[in-house]
Amino acid sequence: MNWHTISEQIEKATGSTFKTISARALAGGDINSAFQLKGIQQSYFVKLNNMALAHMFEAEFDGLQEMADMGAVTVPRPIVCGKTEDQAFLVLEYIEFGSASKASDRLLGQQLATLHQKRQAYYGWHRDNTIGSTPQINSPQDDWPSFWRDNRLLFQLKLAAKKSCGGRLQTLGEQLCSDMGILFDGHTQQASLIHGDLWGGNAAVDKRGQPVLFDPACYYGDREADLAMTELFGGFGQDFYASYQQTWPLDEGYTTRKKLYNLYHILNHLNLFGGGYLRQAENIMAQLIAEIR
Repeated sequence: MNWHTISEQIEKATGSTFKTISARALAGGDINSAFQLKGIQQSYFVKLNNMALAHMFEAEFDGLQEMADMGAVTVPRPIVCGKTEDQAFLVLEYIEFGSASKASDRLLGQQLATLHQKRQAYYGWHRDNTIGSTPQINSPQDDWPSFWRDNRLLFQLKLAAKKSCGGRLQTLGEQLCSDMGILFDGHTQQASLIHGDLWGGNAAVDKRGQPVLFDPACYYGDREADLAMTELFGGFGQDFYASYQQTWPLDEGYTTRKKLYNLYHILNHLNLFGGGYLRQAENIMAQLIAEIR
């Protein structure tokens, strides 16, 4: 990899001289290649991927900037994104991670609740982005249940149908999407800025003990969707949830709605990986339909 082009773009974006001394490959990324790009006095985190996926990096850049502008929780500062001769790239601030603690868990709960207090007049975002490598549609809507039905569940169900996942999955999906409005009775929905892909692998703590969020799939939607995903794959302790609730309590009915929100991610995993996610998605749908009745 010739790092000259990326170094030049860093210089233009920061207004400071930057010459690459070393590029160390980093583990952990499933979709992108990742590197620590070191200079004499500064380091950057760099993601690389196919040129056709430049739009994915552009959306991530915008999402991180939107979160950073709120100032509620630390995110890697986006520096620049673009293309070399053969790859797309995204350059971010490099953050050294430390160890989580009960104090950092409590702080993250408080900071996430503060992030969710940033709002806009409609559900969605000014651009589409991706959830993993799957397109995520953020076409604006004024009604939250309609947004979730059309841009989240029905979109994933259509992708699943193209992958020959029909039958019971589609039948249950159609029924749930038709009747799910009742699940929002008594729930105040607001267009809050949410991370959008908030599982344990996208949260950490820096050397100062400050929580850090990264790899967002941002849009404005019901804050419960963020909280729901934190429970899907684990990684968040009880101090985190207690602190969030103390800062901004959740409405009654969340324990049911979180299944609806996590269904989206299960369907996405079905479309990305197949396997046992089909049965899991069908079971969640059946549970929700039974609760609606």
